[in-house]
Amino acid sequence: MSNFSEERATMIAAGDLQEFVPFGRDHCKHHPNALNLQLRQLQPASELWSSDGAAGLVGSLQEVTIHEKQKESWQLRKGVSEIGDAADYDEELYVAGNMVIWSKGSKSQALAVYKAFTVDSTVQQALWCDFITSQDKSEKIHTHHHSIMIPVILRFSFALMLVANVWATKYGLLFERSSSSHEVPPSLPREPLPTMFSMLHPLDEITPLVCKSGSLFGSSRVQYVVDPAVKIVFLNIDPSIVMTYDAVQNVHSVWTLRRVKPEEENAVLKFPEQAGTLQNVATSSSLTAHLRSLSKGESPVASPFQNYSSIHSQSRSASSPSLHSRSPSISNMAALSRAHSPALGVHSFSGVQRFNLSSHNQSPKRHSVSHSPSGSFNDSFLAPETEPIIPELCIDHLWTETLPNTREKNSHASKVFITTDLCGQKFLCFLVEAQLQLRCVKFQESNDKTQLIFGSVTNIHAKDAAPVEKIDTMLVLEGNGNLVLYTGVVRVGKVFIPGLPAPSLTMSNMMPRPSTPLDSVSTPKPLGKLLGSMDEVVLLSPVPELRDSSTKLNDSLYNEDCTFQQLGTFIHSVRDPVHNRVTLELSNGSMVRITIPEVATSELVQTCLQAIKFILPKEIAVQMLVKWYNVHSAPGGPSYHSEWSLFVICLLNMMGYNTDRLAWTRSSDFEGSLSPVIAPKKARPSDTGSDDDWEYLLNSDYHHNVESHLLNKSLCLTALESSRVKEEDFSQNLSLDSSTLLFPHIPAIFFVLHLVYEELKLNTLMGEGICSLVDLLVQLARDLKLEAYMDHYYRDYPTLVRTTGQVCAIDPGQTGFLHHPSFFTSEPPSIYQWVSSCLKGEGMPPYPYLPGVCERSRLVVLSVALYILGDESCVSDEASQYLSKVTLTPQKSQAEQEENRFTFRHSASVSSLAERLVVWMTNVGFTLRDLETLPFGIALPIRDAIYHCREQPDSDWSEAVCLLIGRQDLSKQACEGNLPRGKSVLSSDVSSGTEAEEEDDGMNDLNHEVMSLIWSEDLRVQDVRRLLQSAQPVRVNVVQYPELSDHEFIEEKENRLLQLCQRTMALPVGRGMFTLFSYHPVPTEPLPIPKLNLTGRAPPRNTTVDLNSGNIDVPPNMTSWASFHNGVAAGLKIAPASQIDSAWIVYNKPKHAELANEYAGFLMALGLNGHLTKLATLNIHDYLTKGHEMTSIGLLLGVSAAKLGTMDMSITRLLSIHVPALLPPTSTELDVPHNVQVAAVVGIGLVYQGTAHRHTAEVLLAEIGRPPGPEMEYCTDRESYSLAAGLALGMVCLGHGSNLIGMSDLNVPEQLYQYMVGGHRRFQTGMHREKHKSPSYQIKEGDTINVDVTCPGATLALAMIYLKTNNRSIADWLRAPDTMYLLDFVKPEFLLLRVWCFVIFIFLDMKGTFFIIRENSISLSEIELPCSEDLNLETLSQAHVYIIAGACLSLGFRFAGSENLSAFNCLHKFAKDFMNYLSAPNASVTGPYNLETCLSVVLLSLAMVMAGSGNLKVLQLCRYLHMKTGGEMNYGFHLAHHMALGLLFLGGGRYSLSTSNSSIAALLCALYPHFPAHSTDNRYHLQALRHLYVLAAEPRLLVPVDVDTNTPCYALIEVTYKVAVPVISVGQGTQWYEQTKEELMAPTLLPELHLLKQMKVKGPRYWELLIDLSKGEQHLKSILSKDGVLYVKLRAGQLSYKEDPMGWQSLLAQTVSNRNSEARTFKPETVSSFTSDPALLSFAEYFCKPTVSMGQKQEILDLFSSVLYECVTQETPEMLPAYIAMDQAIRSLRKRDMSDTSDLWQIKLILEFFSSRSHQERQQDPKRGLFMNSEFLPVVKCTIDATLDEWLQAGGDAAVHAYLSGQPVDKSQLNMLACFLVYHSVPAPRHLPPLGLEGSTNFAELLFRFRQLKIPVRALLRLAPLLLGNPQPMVM
Repeated sequence: MSNFSEERATMIAAGDLQEFVPFGRDHCKHHPNALNLQLRQLQPASELWSSDGAAGLVGSLQEVTIHEKQKESWQLRKGVSEIGDAADYDEELYVAGNMVIWSKGSKSQALAVYKAFTVDSTVQQALWCDFITSQDKSEKIHTHHHSIMIPVILRFSFALMLVANVWATKYGLLFERSSSSHEVPPSLPREPLPTMFSMLHPLDEITPLVCKSGSLFGSSRVQYVVDPAVKIVFLNIDPSIVMTYDAVQNVHSVWTLRRVKPEEENAVLKFPEQAGTLQNVATSSSLTAHLRSLSKGESPVASPFQNYSSIHSQSRSASSPSLHSRSPSISNMAALSRAHSPALGVHSFSGVQRFNLSSHNQSPKRHSVSHSPSGSFNDSFLAPETEPIIPELCIDHLWTETLPNTREKNSHASKVFITTDLCGQKFLCFLVEAQLQLRCVKFQESNDKTQLIFGSVTNIHAKDAAPVEKIDTMLVLEGNGNLVLYTGVVRVGKVFIPGLPAPSLTMSNMMPRPSTPLDSVSTPKPLGKLLGSMDEVVLLSPVPELRDSSTKLNDSLYNEDCTFQQLGTFIHSVRDPVHNRVTLELSNGSMVRITIPEVATSELVQTCLQAIKFILPKEIAVQMLVKWYNVHSAPGGPSYHSEWSLFVICLLNMMGYNTDRLAWTRSSDFEGSLSPVIAPKKARPSDTGSDDDWEYLLNSDYHHNVESHLLNKSLCLTALESSRVKEEDFSQNLSLDSSTLLFPHIPAIFFVLHLVYEELKLNTLMGEGICSLVDLLVQLARDLKLEAYMDHYYRDYPTLVRTTGQVCAIDPGQTGFLHHPSFFTSEPPSIYQWVSSCLKGEGMPPYPYLPGVCERSRLVVLSVALYILGDESCVSDEASQYLSKVTLTPQKSQAEQEENRFTFRHSASVSSLAERLVVWMTNVGFTLRDLETLPFGIALPIRDAIYHCREQPDSDWSEAVCLLIGRQDLSKQACEGNLPRGKSVLSSDVSSGTEAEEEDDGMNDLNHEVMSLIWSEDLRVQDVRRLLQSAQPVRVNVVQYPELSDHEFIEEKENRLLQLCQRTMALPVGRGMFTLFSYHPVPTEPLPIPKLNLTGRAPPRNTTVDLNSGNIDVPPNMTSWASFHNGVAAGLKIAPASQIDSAWIVYNKPKHAELANEYAGFLMALGLNGHLTKLATLNIHDYLTKGHEMTSIGLLLGVSAAKLGTMDMSITRLLSIHVPALLPPTSTELDVPHNVQVAAVVGIGLVYQGTAHRHTAEVLLAEIGRPPGPEMEYCTDRESYSLAAGLALGMVCLGHGSNLIGMSDLNVPEQLYQYMVGGHRRFQTGMHREKHKSPSYQIKEGDTINVDVTCPGATLALAMIYLKTNNRSIADWLRAPDTMYLLDFVKPEFLLLRVWCFVIFIFLDMKGTFFIIRENSISLSEIELPCSEDLNLETLSQAHVYIIAGACLSLGFRFAGSENLSAFNCLHKFAKDFMNYLSAPNASVTGPYNLETCLSVVLLSLAMVMAGSGNLKVLQLCRYLHMKTGGEMNYGFHLAHHMALGLLFLGGGRYSLSTSNSSIAALLCALYPHFPAHSTDNRYHLQALRHLYVLAAEPRLLVPVDVDTNTPCYALIEVTYKVAVPVISVGQGTQWYEQTKEELMAPTLLPELHLLKQMKVKGPRYWELLIDLSKGEQHLKSILSKDGVLYVKLRAGQLSYKEDPMGWQSLLAQTVSNRNSEARTFKPETVSSFTSDPALLSFAEYFCKPTVSMGQKQEILDLFSSVLYECVTQETPEMLPAYIAMDQAIRSLRKRDMSDTSDLWQIKLILEFFSSRSHQERQQDPKRGLFMNSEFLPVVKCTIDATLDEWLQAGGDAAVHAYLSGQPVDKSQLNMLACFLVYHSVPAPRHLPPLGLEGSTNFAELLFRFRQLKIPVRALLRLAPLLLGNPQPMVM
């Protein structure tokens, strides 16, 4: 029986027995897709590619039925919650058949499905793998999904290999090839293939693994892993190691897995001969040769991941729906661009294949060679240019187990894991099931952290094992069925599972009684209640045996214990350990999940254990922890002892105390004897009683209560004898047993526990814990005779610490065994004292701290050193002079560490100190919550720093720093900055339902909230919507005159409608500008395109007028371009940040042919906003082969715009096919429509923009002057082609000026000049001269250049090449002609271009441009008839107006998007002049057409300058011109006017125009000043180019958003310009911005960022915020690109500009000047309007409201109100608790009931902080406000002084005297005495001068004598009467 009780004494009770069923199993049954797939498998054989090729109905039917009970597997891991902190729940990945179910738990519920995958063939294995995507090689960022889960289907019939196993590694995936016999044809003798491959990113190539192993002679070889006998049995991520098993030699090896070094890469690739293989089959052909031969056709060497969905499906359908459709939430990897992949540099996709991720190979056998995207493999065998695959990972040999003499064959490890023991030593454990052995290898990192060192192997007899990470132990299932807990290789004890039989016990009653596995654990069950009924618990489906056959043989070994077999249930294996939970598989197939109890649950015990563990030698620490663990988690349910009492008793016992005889451990808290040394566990189920039970009763609380009961006394019952004896025992001194485990370490343990005590003082939440700890420390201090420590504890807790008590004497003979460590100090370290000394500027020894335990102490010490002492280095270097680490190794003795005198270094500026402190605290993980638990005095310096950082923070601080300083506006900004660009706060969510009844005009998605702030006074936005809508029928108002017949009247109406339709068709371009980037489409819905309504309604009856009635002639194809523009406008609504993919673009393709033009426009728009790059190449090819002209134009321009300036080869090929000049002369002549050629030429310009690519430039230069012909070709619309070539040439050489490298022989400027002014045509050179031998049959041009065709293109090309270069010599070519004769040679229109280009060249400043306009203009109406006959008035006046228009246009370009006032006034004047002149009588001389053109140009210039601003005057002009529909107003003018309107409201006021080179080029294309005559006119300029303005638009609207209400608001912003550089102009040198600062009221459009130096949100209403652009514009750019949301925070006591425009209602404006009345006038109720802080509001509600019967409380109320007022106005709400705590402390001091002095310490620290030198110096800084009320502190100080002085006079002096002379003090005075000692820093008696108290005669002598003790003078004044023996106190 004794054996049995011993067994029970070391048992550990497991908690929480629960039946376990994998969650996925149940979910599979209800998962909808299981059914769908079965149905799909029943399709006819012809369509069926079933998973294993079994075609035919029978095969599929069999699969459905037989595979119902498929093999299932699952794995669990610790849950990773969204934020990234590890929450305590499981995540499960369950695989059955073709389904993978990933479920997660959460805090609120058990498992729930997170994602489910269904694929078409059986899943062999699924695992979690984190891929690292790196922006650059240095920073590693996890993908957005914390883990991308990959269901890997292992039956790659088409891939490089058959995969046997997949492992997730630190870097990516690792594949093992299954070595099957048929893959290498025997005919070719060659080296074996590698067997292991790695893949670092889903889009990367699979690359072979390299291994590096030391050979016999010490040199290490690098080679591929080729030995098929080596299999991986285990792979760990941290540390990154691999364990392999060699089936031939039967040994396990461990390798480290790392990235390949470049030299190893070269060794493998260059010298395959020396590399050899593991089997030394060295052949000349390397792996690559084999791979090449494979590509001949035995098996296709496609990159296995070229085709994403084919990994997931074996279906050969054109696109497998199996993944994408079913799981919309998975991140669609096909949409990941190659740029996400880490190996970008090595094999990037070339060209078109960039889009090729989803192309499918249609051949059913999959045996054709499909090239991999990087083009590694070629058809020709051993082709020289084939690149080998570069290996990425390498395994490096670390350790191999020693070979035993006999080793069975199948001794490979069936389970491997890494476990840590309780002291942090790591073991690699592997279970060899065949021998029932668990082998544990200890390993550790080498000192330089570079490699792992392995130790010896320990064998443990085991059938199964699993690690329990949470508590650093492992569970071992022994051969006899016992579960035993080990830590490392030390046995802890058996695990007792309530409800499961203990296998080794023979039971008397054999009948199993039914019980459920969920019996509550708290009541221990008698062992008779067995869980035999587990068989009766109906499980969903039995788990098939997944073990090897070897275990089945071994089962017979367990039969020796027959009863155990009869019970039917025993533990069969252990699996799925997570945290401290583990699943047990029982022999009857069911599973239960148990929880292993933790080492300690209370924070106090955990901290103490950690500290003790840190200080003890490892072996002793493990023993101590094992003992404690056995005591703590013994069976018998949770005892009624608190964990702390258990811990104390356990600890004291181990130190040698007899806890049963110790008075305080027997007190009520610690009832009963629990000493494991004295008595066995109470919990044992013994029927016979024992004496201990009786003792226990006598010592119980209940017994004492009865003893002292009145009835008891009256009955004269005497107390029992035994207890009286005990009392006598206690009076005697007890001695310690020196043979116990921890006896030698008592001083060390005492010291670390003292440090824990000081640490806990820094956490206000641990008050109870401190009191408990003090008891223990006092006992130890008393026994170790440490007076100083006793005094220290007394001063902290005067009520708890009794000066006398029971001493356990330590035998003087044994004192030698006590080991006093080097770090032990006789003076108790005190953190409060340390900080206080720093504040006073006195020296202190370094503060001792325990790494990992005393983190707060370290933090406080370093922050005080940094902020108070100003030592910036203290945080940067590890070995700080302020801290001494407590370690086991002896340090230099304390004497050598002389006190370093801390001085205040005034080195750094104060703000930077505060910044350093705040940033450092965030880096070490300090949060606001931690700050709140620091005592208020200690926290004050940190709060002070925070307060000063809050005033002027840096805009680029991290989110955590901003949270710490309480700037939610900044932290939210930082947090949004890290999010991917998506829908922002401001996205308007207008539900479509409200708009349903009215026709969609395409403008519903603008953000009205912001627009109503920008234009708050009027309804201009509604007006713009009315002007730009094209979905409603127009009003056709024609009066029927009497002479008109009805038929004529109808015709009249239709003619009028035709005129109006010219306007309607011109609207979409403007609408596209207005709604630019305002919409985020839903991926499941098509994009709504508003219809273009060309019908009319005629009043008064509202009859419909239609153009299709046949009464009048309507031009054919009239609406084709209008539809195109409509499509573009709709597509441009899509914001660049939207999430759309190739499928969605195709999904929008219309069903009806008549909508093809709209779709063409939609494609172009997608290119302009950058989404067209996502369109698969296959689809691009599809669209182009249709031969639809518009689609081709839209697609070519779109793709080119999306690839702006990239020189992308694949796009170049695409465009070249459409430009005959770029094709070789011998190529087939393709019939490309003219407009498509024009689009392709401009596309070339866009793709090569700014690259100065020589060949492209040469071809384009020739194309500008391409002659007509040969024969009938190229005769119409030549002007637009020449212009396009000119624009493209300009873009290619954009801004390069004369330094066009390598093009000097082309003579570009001279050639262009010739094109401009005419002359002999040069002979066609180059490869195309053959084509132009036969002249055109239609146009006879002769051999001169046709200037009318070439001039515009050449002029613009010249302008773009010399853009902003200020090249005067070439600019002079462009001057307007100065004689009448020359004027006759130039078309007036070309003068416009010349003047404009002249200005663009020099990019003049304001005055210069005006100078040109003045030079070229007279007032329009002053043109008189000429005096001489040879002057042509018409020519003159036309030239005049065009020159003015050119100058105006140049002004528009020069100041585009700047809202420059002078430019605006000048242009507005000219616009008015032109409008007046149009109605003037002599307008006919100039020609109305010319005047309309010029007016349109001026209007566009005006709109460019005011882009995005919505200026009212310009809007009025546009509205006026909108109403003009008759006369000369044609389609082109309407187009211009509505483009001007669109530019004015660009992007709904969010966008403006940029003046960068690229933008000017785009605007040149879009605003070319020759407008189409009718809607199908593309003769001079291709209409599609009008939309290129998008490339010049940039978001510049800044919208302040109030962080508390999350709504946009007004805020004052100040922008500072860089000092402008003077520009030499035509007039004289001048600057463009005289003032450098400007105040704007946001929301507003910012000026261009490159002009700005900084931008700040100004006070006083909002917290200031500075964005410094000199550090880089990226931060502001990212804000602007996300809708410009800038978070701002209203200061307390202020109202927003909307509520209080003038600022007269703010809290500060209301108050009276007199401070006292201020607090009175402040009504707490009003606080709600000034702060949204809920804490302050509720404080005002509950503590500041007067009630009827106030009486005494009135003054408290006043105090609270004034404190609240202070906190609100000073913006320091966090100080409210400190104020109140100080008030409370003073009140309790007055009542004389301070139980502990910590609050007094805090007040003392605060007073010292405000009088410290560092603070005084800071106060001289005028900008810094007061942090705490200047009046509050002196009052506090006076009150405390007065209270203590009062006590002194009322008899306190006697107590002080007694204390100082070492006599006992009266008990009633203890509290106040401690307060006095603490507050006045009175030294302990032992420090007093040895002469005794008397002996000094006067105060001066006292001062001199006490100088070293650092007693403040005010304390000495109070002590003087006692010390001088002078009865009169000196202070009254």
